[in-house]
Amino acid sequence: MNDNDRALCAATAGLLRASGTLATWGLALSFIAGLVLALTGRSLPSVSWAAYAVVALVGLLERYLALRLRLDAGMYEALARGAIGSLAALDGTLEGLGLRRTADASRPLADRVLLARQLMQRHSIAVAVQTVMFALALAVQDWR
Repeated sequence: MNDNDRALCAATAGLLRASGTLATWGLALSFIAGLVLALTGRSLPSVSWAAYAVVALVGLLERYLALRLRLDAGMYEALARGAIGSLAALDGTLEGLGLRRTADASRPLADRVLLARQLMQRHSIAVAVQTVMFALALAVQDWR
């Protein structure tokens, strides 16, 4: 890897780590929604109950995406530092761990960075859905 590739990996790792704030927010929303459902679920109106349930269910997807982002951030950081020497070495390790299917050709770094950004966008959308549904649940919880 050349200096430009290492700089791209370092910047990508920083960007993915920055999504940790959103991950914390999504986890908090899921936890609160689950707690509300567990403690007061029977007394909530059905719309509010459903909205809290959506927050909790989308939280499962959000947790998976947050885990993937954290894993990817670590890998990009290792590539930037030189702890992982090449994309081929990374691919071989991921295949050995069962985290990647055997591929004929290695994807270029630019494509990988694009996919990482798309993963981050999906995570942001999941947290936005949680936030909107949580606000809806709060807004209608006193309706009878």
